[in-house]
Amino acid sequence: MSRAPLPYNPKILELFRNPKNLGKMEDATVTAVAGNPSCGDMIIFYLKISDEDVIEKASFESYGCAANIATSSVVTEMIKGMKLEDAWKISWKSVVEAVGGLPSVKFHCGILAVGALRRAIRAYCKNKGVSPTWLSKEQTFEEKQALEEEELAEILSRRMKVEEEK
Repeated sequence: MSRAPLPYNPKILELFRNPKNLGKMEDATVTAVAGNPSCGDMIIFYLKISDEDVIEKASFESYGCAANIATSSVVTEMIKGMKLEDAWKISWKSVVEAVGGLPSVKFHCGILAVGALRRAIRAYCKNKGVSPTWLSKEQTFEEKQALEEEELAEILSRRMKVEEEK
């Protein structure tokens, strides 16, 4: 059985081939890991945040498909120079729109990118010991969809053990 290639638009393909802000940031203020066990995509977001809570720099590392890399790239571009409160408000739908649309089976990539961003912002606030009014007390849908690396590794490990036992 062969699979037909997904109908990615030229912007997604360009960002996949030439992602913006790809790579580890050594002087990051905060990092966040997000992963999706259903597709295997993983993202690490790095943010450099000023004392005024402005995102000065953003970068990412990715293990994933073209849509995962493109949406992560777009998010890092969108948030540079933003206050954390404004970055928190970015929706996965606005990310999908910013990459020119995604096949519906790839919407989760936009959700994952926003989940990684929100996890980073939440971690930053926790590390600072602050709880701004705009930061939801409960995890958002996007955060819940972006499982922690350890949780993803545990799920993958269980799957591998089941396969080995067969």
